[in-house]
Amino acid sequence: MIKRYLAPLLFVLGLTVGSVCTAVVAIAASSQPHMQNALNALYTAQSELKVASTNKAGHRVNALNDVNSAIAEVKAGIAAGVGSY
Repeated sequence: MIKRYLAPLLFVLGLTVGSVCTAVVAIAASSQPHMQNALNALYTAQSELKVASTNKAGHRVNALNDVNSAIAEVKAGIAAGVGSY
């Protein structure tokens, strides 16, 4: 009997947790416009680096790695800023 309701229960729980996480990120992003602008600029840089020609003596790959690290740091900063309000 429990098995019958376990899958739907886990599905609803997953939707609830996902919705809450999405709402927190949306609130954090909207309350930190400069961090969000920086994140958008980094995503643009990431896209441009991905389509740039590959013959750059390894510098394109290094720049892409640095941009990926910067994206992670900005996301962490936005998340940390949620607790400061």
